[in-house]
Amino acid sequence: MSTQTTRRPAPTGLDGFFKISERGSTVAREVRGGFVTFFTMVYIVVLNPIILSGATDGSGLMIGGVADLEQSKLLVAVGTAVIAGVMSILMGLVANFPIALAAGLGINGLIAGMVFTHAAEGITFADLMGLVVLEGIIILVLVLTGFRKAVFRAIPAPLKVAISVGIGLFIAFIGVIDAGFARRPTSPGSVPSELGIGGSLNGWPTLVFVFGVFLIAVLLIRKVKGAILLGIASATVVAILIEAIFKIGPRIYTDQGLQNPEAWQLTVPALPESITNTPDLGILGQFSLLGSFEKLGMVTAVMFVFSLLLADFFDTMGTVVAIGTEAELLDEEGNPPHTDRILVVDSIAAIAGGAGGVSSNTSYIESAAGVEEGARTGLASVVTGVLFLLATFLAPLFAIVPSEAAAPALVIVGFLMMMQVKNIDWDDMEVALPAFLTIVLMPFTYNITVGIGAGFIAWVLVKIARGHARQVHPLLWIVSAFFVIYFVKTPLEGVLT
Repeated sequence: MSTQTTRRPAPTGLDGFFKISERGSTVAREVRGGFVTFFTMVYIVVLNPIILSGATDGSGLMIGGVADLEQSKLLVAVGTAVIAGVMSILMGLVANFPIALAAGLGINGLIAGMVFTHAAEGITFADLMGLVVLEGIIILVLVLTGFRKAVFRAIPAPLKVAISVGIGLFIAFIGVIDAGFARRPTSPGSVPSELGIGGSLNGWPTLVFVFGVFLIAVLLIRKVKGAILLGIASATVVAILIEAIFKIGPRIYTDQGLQNPEAWQLTVPALPESITNTPDLGILGQFSLLGSFEKLGMVTAVMFVFSLLLADFFDTMGTVVAIGTEAELLDEEGNPPHTDRILVVDSIAAIAGGAGGVSSNTSYIESAAGVEEGARTGLASVVTGVLFLLATFLAPLFAIVPSEAAAPALVIVGFLMMMQVKNIDWDDMEVALPAFLTIVLMPFTYNITVGIGAGFIAWVLVKIARGHARQVHPLLWIVSAFFVIYFVKTPLEGVLT
């Protein structure tokens, strides 16, 4: 008697290339996930120009090499969308990981601050973008030599869990701030943050956010497919109707402070007169690799690159761990598949962002929203990237989604990521204290890198205090020393200069 086993044919096409069925997903889930990720991070196309445009550099011009504010914003917006689109597609095709990339918020803030501080010394946006390119090259070298991956693998498992939980709390905080649900009080000397305006939820935009949060929560509880995407779309429709009826308009920031605080924060939701526009790619290639060293001096330029380096190095590390955990793609040691490919693409994104004149691009934690929608492969990243490229031509159409309608997804995803906190042994002080500092300092300082750095240093110090210094991985000693320098970089720079 003979027995025969029937082998299923190996998947082909999209399924075979992206391993969609192997990872328990479907093409529909990947596409939905890509759309959700896009809508939760497309705000960067609006926000990056706000952060970078408006300041005049040492050449007397704004970023993009123009003198007109609106032209500068348009150049930055198009460049931001193009680089984000290309790098997200590259991440999907090369690393097959459901994570999208765009201009990093912390880094663009550093660049804007450097322009304000050093414009009198002749520093230009192109000079600073050159330092971003240089930092990206250094990061790429660290990846190709295996150092970045080695550090990734050296992180203790409990800290990896804490990083993921901390990022969950951080993106939930981003959501409530972006929606105006929590704000900095206008009156001096009061608490650092409060509910809405004066302790009350004033304004229709905030109510749109609340509606979005509860709608997504209900849809998830009822296991409705596409819950997050449906929530964003529904909240956007409600926002458009509210704006059409009440004519709320945008928040306006002036020298006298915030005007119209009950209005929409970034995008006024309204049907556009036209859904297409012609993109201007003039900002691409505006960088000077070594121009900053002569104008800023060696010490200041090196410390700036060092700050960028640590922010890029560890923000991505934390984001990848968090996304991999949420997507259930990590191995037993807490490492994602194709770690080296993920890190190579992320390093190239830093270079591309600087060379594109729009600031270093990095992996976005908002990708967790797409993962929660079902994304498990790089196809979702490709979808997100294609949408970013389309946004350069269809900017008026994508611009109708206000942050108040997208922010609910961040809050819900933050909650889901926080559920991993149960995997930390809170009865073990050697684990609990570093984990606690990692988790709370991310939202408290609005900085992922700070939370990771504090956790690393605390891990080493607690091990020393308990007489377990030999249990510390050699790379953690090195990284912790770098973080000590990072935390005191400003006074250190003052001493060195």
